[in-house]
Amino acid sequence: MDIIKMSHLTILFCFIFSIFLSHTSAENSSDSYWLLRIKSSFIDPDNTLSNWSSSTSICSWNGITCSLDQVHVIGMNLSSSGLSGVISPEFSHLSSLQTLDLSSNSLSGRIPGELGKLQNLRELLLYSNSLSDKIPHEVGFLPKLEILRIGDNMLTGEIPKSIGNLTELKVLGISYCLLNGSIPSEIGSLKNLETLDLQQNAFVGEIPREIGECQKLQVFSAANNMLQEDIPTSIGKLHSLQVLNLANNSFSGMIPTEMGDLQQLKYLNLLGNRLSGAIPSEMNLLSQLEKLDLSGNNLSGSLELFTSQMKNLEVIILSNNHLSGNIPGSFCMNNGSRLQILSISGNGFSGKFPLELLSCFSLQQLDLSDNKFQGKIPSEIDKLEHLTDLYLNNNSFSGKLPPEIGNLSNLEFLSLYGNGITGEIPAEIGKLNKLSVIYLYDNHMSGNIPNELTNCTSLTEIDFFGNHFSGLIPDSIGKLQNLVLLHLRQNELSGKIPPSLGDCKKLQMLALADNRLSGSIPSTFSSLSELSLITLYNNSLEGPLPESLFLLKNLKIINLSHNKLNGSIFPLTGSTSLTVLDLTNNGFFGSIPSRLALSKNLIRVRLGSNSLSGNIPLEFSLLTELIFLDLSFNSISGELAVSLSNSTKLEHLILNNNQFSGHIPSWLGNLKWLGELDLSSNNFNGTIPKEVGKCSTLLKLSLHTNKLSGQIPPELGTLSSLNVLNLQGNNLSGTIPSEIQHLEKLFELRLSDNFLTGKIPVELQQLTELQVILDLSHNQLSGEIPQSLGNLMKLERLNLSNNNLQGRIPSSLGKLSSLHSLNLSHNLLQGKLPSSFSTFPLSAFVGNKRLCGAPLGSCSSSSKKRLPKGEVVMIIVAIVFTSSVICLVMIYIMLRIWTAWRKVAVSSNDGFGNENKGQDQEKWVCYGDEKKKGGYCKMSSKNMTPSPDKQLFTSESVLKK
Repeated sequence: MDIIKMSHLTILFCFIFSIFLSHTSAENSSDSYWLLRIKSSFIDPDNTLSNWSSSTSICSWNGITCSLDQVHVIGMNLSSSGLSGVISPEFSHLSSLQTLDLSSNSLSGRIPGELGKLQNLRELLLYSNSLSDKIPHEVGFLPKLEILRIGDNMLTGEIPKSIGNLTELKVLGISYCLLNGSIPSEIGSLKNLETLDLQQNAFVGEIPREIGECQKLQVFSAANNMLQEDIPTSIGKLHSLQVLNLANNSFSGMIPTEMGDLQQLKYLNLLGNRLSGAIPSEMNLLSQLEKLDLSGNNLSGSLELFTSQMKNLEVIILSNNHLSGNIPGSFCMNNGSRLQILSISGNGFSGKFPLELLSCFSLQQLDLSDNKFQGKIPSEIDKLEHLTDLYLNNNSFSGKLPPEIGNLSNLEFLSLYGNGITGEIPAEIGKLNKLSVIYLYDNHMSGNIPNELTNCTSLTEIDFFGNHFSGLIPDSIGKLQNLVLLHLRQNELSGKIPPSLGDCKKLQMLALADNRLSGSIPSTFSSLSELSLITLYNNSLEGPLPESLFLLKNLKIINLSHNKLNGSIFPLTGSTSLTVLDLTNNGFFGSIPSRLALSKNLIRVRLGSNSLSGNIPLEFSLLTELIFLDLSFNSISGELAVSLSNSTKLEHLILNNNQFSGHIPSWLGNLKWLGELDLSSNNFNGTIPKEVGKCSTLLKLSLHTNKLSGQIPPELGTLSSLNVLNLQGNNLSGTIPSEIQHLEKLFELRLSDNFLTGKIPVELQQLTELQVILDLSHNQLSGEIPQSLGNLMKLERLNLSNNNLQGRIPSSLGKLSSLHSLNLSHNLLQGKLPSSFSTFPLSAFVGNKRLCGAPLGSCSSSSKKRLPKGEVVMIIVAIVFTSSVICLVMIYIMLRIWTAWRKVAVSSNDGFGNENKGQDQEKWVCYGDEKKKGGYCKMSSKNMTPSPDKQLFTSESVLKK
């Protein structure tokens, strides 16, 4: 009987077990089916899902976690598996899933709303993919969700308000997306939230005051958004908060005093906002705070933070505010201070170097730059024995650099530029074996550069620009084999460049310009294979360039201008990376190497004031990035190469004082960015191409001293940005085009020494910015000077000389109060000069015979020109002389008449009658210019006085003699 019972029980057990197995098999079979469907939505180049197959147990599949009874799939972790494709909605069928981690892949598309059906899901990790579209509101249907991290994607839209339903949520990470809108107040419903990461999105509005309800919050980061308004005082309720990062938003108002209630806070970052007012003293209550960054705000007032109370502070950054006053004396009195970094740069702190800081013995980085500190750098600076970085730049420190600075054995970065430090560099600087960077530029230091400096073999950057260092560059400079930057420009260094500099093989930037260096460029420079910048201008270097410079393949910027170098420039064409080449004012000769055009990224070429010859190489057609080309003051000839037409980015084309010939090409009109065109002092002929009028950005157009002919193109009137127009010294003819009136920004106009005719256009009155000069001299202009020129109130120089101008000088010119140079000479002008012209020299008006008024003679009532005093004296002498001669003649005539009368009388007395009396009287009368034979004409006294005109002629004749 027992045996029968046992058999029945066995059969029943087997039956039940078979049912269980069949159920388990069905469950596994179902999950397997959906997982294989999900697999098909992925692209798996790394074969991470290769064992996802029906032939193997689902619980052994990569990334899959099953329940303890091997019945349900409860977890999937495919993080960093190289997957792409999309997230399949089929995930909704894995109803037992508790953890889904697809982070750090390349998945795209949207987050499917079907994930909201996974009622058992506790962790959803989709961060660091390329997911887009909105966060589905169905995420709020996951009642057990504790961790939601979907940041570092391309998600857009707002945070769904349904997020407030996730009452079990502990971590919400949606940073580094493209989300916008405001932070929903429903966040306050997340009572269990510990981490809230919203940084690097585009959230606007304010932080909801409901944030204070998240009592368990430990980490809150909303940095790099567009949040604004005040920081809510309710944030002071977050007593568990350890990290608060609200950097780079637009928060305004004051820092709430309630911040002092955050007793567990270790990290506080409010940089880059618009916070104002004083730093609240309540901040001193943050005894656990380790890092504080309030930089880049509008905070003001004095510094009221004390490390004696904030004993755990390691970092204080208060730079770029409006703080002022002195550093408080008790700032660092706590001997147990842990302060390692203090930056108060870019404020208004004043006074002497704060000795209080010398008690901060743990300091590693001290930044007092860009303040108003003054006085000497204290010799006690060596108390900060752990200091690695010292920034004192841009203050008003003075005095000498203390030798004790050599005791800072850990110092790596020393920045003292922009002060008034004097004296020599102490030799003790050579003890700083770890020193990597030393910036002493823009001070008043002098003396030699000490040889001991070359003992600092860790140096990578030396910048002594703008001091008064003299003497030689140390011969041992080659010991600095880690040197990347050597900047000694604008000092008084002399002697030769040390050949040992060639041993600094890591050197990338070498600036020795503006000194008194002499000798040749060392051939050892060929070893500086990393060199990208070399500036040696304004020295007295001489001789040809070492041919070995051709080996420098990384050169980008070369400036050797204003030296005495000569020979060929070919050695500088070895680098195809060249962007700037300036060899102005040397003695280089020969042709421009065509190889130079292989540097296709050249933007600036200046070869002016040398002795270069030949043509512009045709290969210059490759220089499509060229912005500045200066070949002036050479002997370059030929026509203007069409190859330059490819340089469509040209802004400065300066070719003056060469031997170019031929026509000015019309393709210049295609240079849309051209700001300066100077082709003066060449042999160009033909007409000015009207296409130049298309250069709409042109500021300076100088074509003077050529052989150009024809008319001035009216199209030049379209150059509305033009400041300088110089066409003088050509063979231009025709009238001055009225279109010039549109050049309203012109402040210099020179059209002299041409063959221009017609009147001065009245439209020139529109050139109200004309200031430097208006020069129309040495032409054939006629008509009157326009009254409208009186509108040119800024004009300083006016030259209208040597034309055919006539009429009166307009009174409006006398009101040009800025005019200090005037030339109206050699015209046909007449009338009285404006009284304000009396200060100009006589030479300004000569050659106008009918002008009068100071500085010329005064104008008479008959408007005759007053003669100079010397001429008046000569006229008087002439009149007296003439009068004397006339008197003598009259006396002589009277005597002759008297003698004749006496004879007649005697004859009468001798018996002659009076019958012929009338006839005899008629013989004494002359009519007109008749000549009488025998006897004399009767003279009238009125004919004896010269006329005024003849008086003037006589005086002039006398003067001429």
